[in-house]
Amino acid sequence: MYIAYIVTAVLLSALLAFTARNKLVREKEVTAILTRLGVPDRMFPVLATLQLLGAAGLLIGIFFRPLGIAAAAGVVLFFAGAVIAHLRANDAKGTPVPAVLTAFSVVPLALGAATL
Repeated sequence: MYIAYIVTAVLLSALLAFTARNKLVREKEVTAILTRLGVPDRMFPVLATLQLLGAAGLLIGIFFRPLGIAAAAGVVLFFAGAVIAHLRANDAKGTPVPAVLTAFSVVPLALGAATL
C-alpha cells in the first residue's frame, strides 16, 4: 500500500500544481469558470497557493506520513468546496470534474492512514 500511496500522492500533486498554474496565469477557461462561480479575481492566488501547499504536503508526506495525511484531508476539503461552489451557482454541468477530483483525493488520504 505504501507504493500505491506514493503513486497517488505524486499524481495528485502534479494535478494540483497544474491547476494552480492555470489559476496563477489566469488561463482563459479557468478564469471564465471561476468568474461564473462568483470567485473574485483576488482569490485566484489564494486558491492556487492552497493547491500548491496541498501538493507539497502530499509529497513531503511520502517521508513524513502525518503531514501527508493532513495535506490529503485538506485537498479533499478543497475539492469538496469546489463541488459545493458549483452546486450553489446552479452549475450542475461543472460539478462532475471537482466531484471526481474529490473522490480521487480520498485515495491518498485512505492509503496514508492505512500505512501510518
